[in-house]
Amino acid sequence: MVKTYLRYVKDSCFGVIASGNSNSIYNEEGTHIITPSLEDARVWNIRTGLETACWHDIDNKAEVTSILRSPNKDDYAIGYSDGSIRIWKYSTNSLVITFNGHKSAVTALAFNKTGSYLASGSKDTDLIVWDVIAEQGLYRLKGHKDQITGLKFLNLKGANHLISTSKDTLIKLWDLTTQHCIETLIGHRSEIWGLDVNKDETLIVTGALDQELKFWDIDTETLVTGLDNLEIDANTDSLKKAIKYRGSIARASKERVGTLKFHPSGRYLGCQGADRNIELFKVQTEEEIKKKIARRKRRQREKNKKSKGEKTEEKIIEENDKPTFADEIVSLTLIKASSKIKSFDFKNTLNKDGSFNIMAALSNNSVEIYTSGLESSEQPTIQNAVIDLQGHRSDIRTLALSSDDEMLLSGSNNAIKIWNIHTKQCIRTLDSGYALCSAFIPGNKHVIVGTKTGQLEIYDISSSSLIESIDAHDGAIWSLQIRPDKKGFVTGSADKDVKFWDFQLIEDEKTGTRRLSAIHMRTLRMSDDVLCVRYSQNQKLIAISLLDCTVKVFYHDTLKFFLSLYGHKLPVLSMDISSDNTLIATASADKSIKLWGLDFGDCHKSIFAHQDSIMQCQFVWGTHYLFTVSKDKVLKYWDCDKFENIQKLEGHHSEIWALAVGKYGNFVVTGSHDRSIRIWTKTEEPLFLEEERDKEYEEMYNENALNDEDRNNLPIGSGVENENGEKMETEVQEVGSAGKKTMETLKAGESILEAIEIYEDEKGKMEEYEQKVTPGGNVPRPARNPYILALHIPDITPEEYVLRRIKSIKSSELEEALLVLPFSKVIMLFESIAFWIEKGLEIKLACRILFFLLKVHQNQLTSTKTMMVTLNRIKTATKKNIQKQKNIIGFNLEALKQLKEEYDLERSTEFFDNEESEETTTKKRKHIVVSQ
Repeated sequence: MVKTYLRYVKDSCFGVIASGNSNSIYNEEGTHIITPSLEDARVWNIRTGLETACWHDIDNKAEVTSILRSPNKDDYAIGYSDGSIRIWKYSTNSLVITFNGHKSAVTALAFNKTGSYLASGSKDTDLIVWDVIAEQGLYRLKGHKDQITGLKFLNLKGANHLISTSKDTLIKLWDLTTQHCIETLIGHRSEIWGLDVNKDETLIVTGALDQELKFWDIDTETLVTGLDNLEIDANTDSLKKAIKYRGSIARASKERVGTLKFHPSGRYLGCQGADRNIELFKVQTEEEIKKKIARRKRRQREKNKKSKGEKTEEKIIEENDKPTFADEIVSLTLIKASSKIKSFDFKNTLNKDGSFNIMAALSNNSVEIYTSGLESSEQPTIQNAVIDLQGHRSDIRTLALSSDDEMLLSGSNNAIKIWNIHTKQCIRTLDSGYALCSAFIPGNKHVIVGTKTGQLEIYDISSSSLIESIDAHDGAIWSLQIRPDKKGFVTGSADKDVKFWDFQLIEDEKTGTRRLSAIHMRTLRMSDDVLCVRYSQNQKLIAISLLDCTVKVFYHDTLKFFLSLYGHKLPVLSMDISSDNTLIATASADKSIKLWGLDFGDCHKSIFAHQDSIMQCQFVWGTHYLFTVSKDKVLKYWDCDKFENIQKLEGHHSEIWALAVGKYGNFVVTGSHDRSIRIWTKTEEPLFLEEERDKEYEEMYNENALNDEDRNNLPIGSGVENENGEKMETEVQEVGSAGKKTMETLKAGESILEAIEIYEDEKGKMEEYEQKVTPGGNVPRPARNPYILALHIPDITPEEYVLRRIKSIKSSELEEALLVLPFSKVIMLFESIAFWIEKGLEIKLACRILFFLLKVHQNQLTSTKTMMVTLNRIKTATKKNIQKQKNIIGFNLEALKQLKEEYDLERSTEFFDNEESEETTTKKRKHIVVSQ
């Protein structure tokens, strides 16, 4: 009989406030902030510092790399490291649209003025323009040779352009109407990392690796007229350019630009480098510029009087009367954060006193809120709030569960936190040393922590205080375990000592009350650094792993040597003994786990378990099931009787340092270098090993199949090698398709293919039936396909069935799904399209499919004579139906104009005769008819 197991699934992920690979932004009102949290995005209340929502897609494992708010205020576009883009609705916290087009991480996003179009840039060097309303990709723009770092739409005065910057040092201006690059500017000699456009769309600012911010003027007239009205610039004797260099200003930071952003009011400019500072600049008004020039002239007059120079006063006045670019943008202040800044954002509106709020997401997993622009205050910038409670400042190195599995202890450098397992909320934060190991003391009212400096720290949870700090070892305490009898514990350290301790109540000298303490009882000196110590559950044996790659087993009562386990090529970092005292599992830096019998010390099995060092292992109580975690970011579940890998659990984005298993294996907790804590829960879903292996092989096959097309999508300037090893330039068009082949699009294509085959089968049956039917004959009608019968729609035709299957496909995946179809099936699909258009079914969708297939299969269609009849049917029906749709749209537009006029008329304050007004209004109402 095949053995079954129960599946573990990801239950929750917490502990991450703001991960470092994406920007963080304010919401529209400025009351909440949206931050990246590895593969999720989280919404935080600034006032309370608590999480209010988590935007999680169960199918997504990729990390968030870019966040942008739409102009319609309720939609947020989020780019991910796998090249996908998801649009989330803020009011309902729901996923609206998913776009797939990029081959690698999305690094830049931009909405147009109305929020109907979205542009995205990626590490794959491509730009893609998406139609948010139609939920489809429009086209791909190719031209850059390195990662896209900035995107901005230009929509002023009817312009339809896009500006892009890249690490290839170029600024490009794209005409989206003609879909090509019309200007390329070389403004920086190093990688460009920042781009923004001011509120009026008249000024562009860019930032790079150098210490200058460069500004560019936008000539709107040249931009709008474009190629229709080419003019020669009198100064340069060349064609007029839409973007011209204006000037530059110096910045204080020597690091590269991280975030570059204008305040929505247009009055301020912020620049953040790859350090702890945000530099703020003020955009001066005309009055302020005039006052500054007047002050400069006055100072120059005074200086001239003192120096009695050769220049006349008139010449000095004339020289100082002209404003320079440095007069227009001046340095305001410098905000210094507590840690390195990853990104910042301005609050949309100014405060009542004219100041403004800035949110800075830091590299230490926290967010700080500042108020700046306080002219009347002594301090121009003050810190308002900090969101840092729900996460560690550094990576998590140790985890421990209370005996009732209600609380979780996590430890990192300088702090330990106590979490409620059910609510996932931090209930205590305690300052500590660099925690390497930890445990709850029996009773769950105290915790003990071993630190890197060799100290044992005992904390009281209820009072959130450090009771005692004991200088236990001269080196780092790598391991600590509570004794099975609950009366003491053992510690192992890099000073080569294993020390045994007993819990004891002593009288506090300061308060006179009794408190918990640890008394050193005895020491076992080892020959090398101690990395891990573990008791057997019957407390007869103690196992000690050393830096010399061996594990020594001693009798606990006499400390006499019992067994030596050797065979690992690198040190054993963790080990555990099963609850029945028969097995010991050792996990090593050599990527393997070994299973040993505790009776004779024989090695039952050596398993190559992970792709990197195994950091922790632990048995499930009452079983021989083992969990292991590694630097390869994976948690694995093993059956140590059959030596089989039951399940592989992926989710962490960095090395996993810590592991804790619930007492009866109901859940598992892991802590990682990415600062996240993940809980994996056991479900009632059965798991079969053969099915699990088949899934893994299928995933590997699918991944290889998708990677086959990457060779055909190389960046511009890259090449492939010929037989002689010489690089040949690949011919790359400037415009391409926006889609990308994914497993979803392949499955959608197979779904359409299956529907067309059912259509062919049904049509064939009906033709055969019609041939057999004779007047007065009794020929039974053919049975319908089970898939059609399953819809429970009696009179549905095969063409309508194909339409229903196509409508079930996501709009953003339709084009790529249609590419899967062979040409023989495309011919059959054209017959269905002709039927849809003739019957007026989903005209918009039918035309979209029609035009796409005509574009893709143009050559084959023109050379297939049998298609002429079908194409003529489609041509006639399409003209008729499109004209009908056009008439309806025009009719409704006119009706809406009439409604707008009536609305304005009823709310206007014009003075005219009442009788005339009523008569006019009545006439207008008679003309308002809206088509249904």
